[in-house]
Amino acid sequence: MVNYTELKDHIKSLGGVVVGYSGGVDSALVAKAAHNALGGRALAVLVDSCLIARRDVDEAAALAAALGLQFVRICLDPLDVGEVAANPPDRCYHCKLAVFGRLVEIARERGLPWVLDGANADDESDYRPGTAATAQLGVRSPLKELGITKEQVRAISKELGLPTWDKPSSACLASRVPYGTAITVEVLGQVESAENVLRDLGFKQLRVRHHGDIARIEVPSDDISRLADEETRNTVARELRSLGYRYVTVDLMGYRVGSLNEQLRIENAELGIGNGE
Repeated sequence: MVNYTELKDHIKSLGGVVVGYSGGVDSALVAKAAHNALGGRALAVLVDSCLIARRDVDEAAALAAALGLQFVRICLDPLDVGEVAANPPDRCYHCKLAVFGRLVEIARERGLPWVLDGANADDESDYRPGTAATAQLGVRSPLKELGITKEQVRAISKELGLPTWDKPSSACLASRVPYGTAITVEVLGQVESAENVLRDLGFKQLRVRHHGDIARIEVPSDDISRLADEETRNTVARELRSLGYRYVTVDLMGYRVGSLNEQLRIENAELGIGNGE
């Protein structure tokens, strides 16, 4: 397994970096390694936008302070990009182009030669059009370049004592909205509030997929029975209905990464083309 020293040495060889930082398990490790390797020549940038849950932004900022990172928090509204708000299947490409395009500008302004992201070696396993945008912008992915998997990221993070080592995988709030459904601040706020209901009940890995007036809840299979407990079920149904959902459902297949990409795979299979993975 690649060790932390190798990751630091790899980043140190770049001379200066801006890290696209979200406070998740991957970007936290990259940001810490960059800080340890390059000191003041490493800047972690947290993008604060309507696509990111408020508590996630606040937790990321607190972690950056605790780790002593050189850190800035910038505001950016990806919904200003028409292709993001319209939510086509390549929405992530347009969003990443806007977000990381701004990070490239920051790197240039500060005389730092590279922008890094937290993509790891497992990230090719799902449909990720945003990868084309980061490649187009010349963004580097040190975890992927070294072949470091998600499991290895967690192992290294645990060894370092990073509190993110067992943090559930996350994704922007737009990933809860089916392609073709317009993304608005109101929809994102509804999803965020619905997920906060479940988080406050102790569920850690979860998604509330937004299908108009239907909320489709995904939790790991082991948590479905707890969600179906009468008191919990009634609380969730009541709270989500108060947010505007008419129907509150549980996906019996459980939580899985990129479930809204499943329709793309079906459509591509019917057309006889690849599934985008």
